[in-house]
Amino acid sequence: MPKYVIFGSFIGTDARTCMGRYANHEGFLMERHALTEEAVANRFRGMETRLADVDAVVEAERCFTCYDAPCTDACPAAIDIPAFIRALAVGQPARAASLILRENPLGMSCARVCPVEALCEASCVRVSDAGGAVRIGLLQRLAMEHARPGATAPVSAGSFRVAIIGAGPAGMTVARLLAEEGAQVTLLDGDSRPGGLNETGIAAYKMLDDAAQKEAAWLLRHPCIEIRLQTVLGRDVTLASLREQYHAVVLALGLAAQRRLQIPGEELPGVLPAVPFIAALRRGETVPVGREVVVIGGGMTAIDIAIQIRLLGAGIVHICYRRGIEDMVASEHERQLARDQGVLIHAGLRPVEIREAVGGGMELLMDFWHKEAGKWVPSGKSVTCFADQIFTAIGQTLDQSAWVDDPKLMSVALDAQGKIAVDALGRTNLPFVYAAGDCAGRSPDLTVHAVADAKRVASAILADLKSEVA
Repeated sequence: MPKYVIFGSFIGTDARTCMGRYANHEGFLMERHALTEEAVANRFRGMETRLADVDAVVEAERCFTCYDAPCTDACPAAIDIPAFIRALAVGQPARAASLILRENPLGMSCARVCPVEALCEASCVRVSDAGGAVRIGLLQRLAMEHARPGATAPVSAGSFRVAIIGAGPAGMTVARLLAEEGAQVTLLDGDSRPGGLNETGIAAYKMLDDAAQKEAAWLLRHPCIEIRLQTVLGRDVTLASLREQYHAVVLALGLAAQRRLQIPGEELPGVLPAVPFIAALRRGETVPVGREVVVIGGGMTAIDIAIQIRLLGAGIVHICYRRGIEDMVASEHERQLARDQGVLIHAGLRPVEIREAVGGGMELLMDFWHKEAGKWVPSGKSVTCFADQIFTAIGQTLDQSAWVDDPKLMSVALDAQGKIAVDALGRTNLPFVYAAGDCAGRSPDLTVHAVADAKRVASAILADLKSEVA
């Protein structure tokens, strides 16, 4: 007879309860799946939400085109949202796209991944109306499908040379902005393809049709941009050598190291960090898919991996988070997407130990936590559940593995969170060395924030270099 354990909700959760099953998995071989064209068409394509041109005009006409637009104030990239929506309303989607790109060179990917429900749409003056906020995200996506971006001639021949380490959202944006001002830019990245987390760390159902690579291709198509891939800072080049060759250096390294649970059993074969798994899926590799899966974490990556593994055929998928539902980084919209796919979300559960189960699979021991005196503390109760596969999605950190051989790089100051310490414009403690994107201490971890970072850093570089030669 199979054993059952209650794997339930706790204070501040969804108030849902589910059953985790102990089964005899002896000899069970985990199925393997890949993101094939059939899988995309039958499973992933259904996650897309789009507006037809005619529907977009109707939606655009709902916009009040506020003079002092709160939606623009809420956009980290400062897109003139009423202006691009007006262009859509009068049947000019290409112009709408150009207005978006004027402020956000990554307008295509941001339209797909930006949590608009917590940013621009949350500030829409119609948010409380019966029809809800104007669907800005979907309008931006439609506009960007009509974009015709190409190489822009540099403003001047330009004598400034800038090296950018990291071809993710921040690095690519800085490169494009500086190139448009005439600077000669060399963009270096350790991967074989540009794009950063847009290419490797975001759910495939958000970036179908090779969207990240298409965007990177036109973004970097500029006569003033040279890109060198499979080049790692600290291994292939040093910060000291780059400072000798270039007038300025931008560190846009991202956060490539995975945070660990720091609990016994984390090294078991079925325990996997979520981001490398997502990257493998995006590369078209076959990946293992368990029958009963647990995802540990409460952010966007936890949602992404939970939905994807469910779409690939996992039978039961749980997300477990150590604090309350209201404390999760993932928005309510994202959480609802997961629930719609059958993912079960639990709060107040902290992993304590993972061990091999009799007959195969793993047992995950977790403590119940509850909120007391304004903080989450152990309740003294615990639960054990079974899983074929456990994904960790508890954040990423700066990868300094190659820094030890680069004394100049080791002198870059870090903040208390282990990110690169920067001022309000992205300057580090070293002259003419800047940082942007996830690796920088002032930047949240959204693509749109990386764009905002990049705009500030590009402006600071140009101002500093012009001041230096004046």
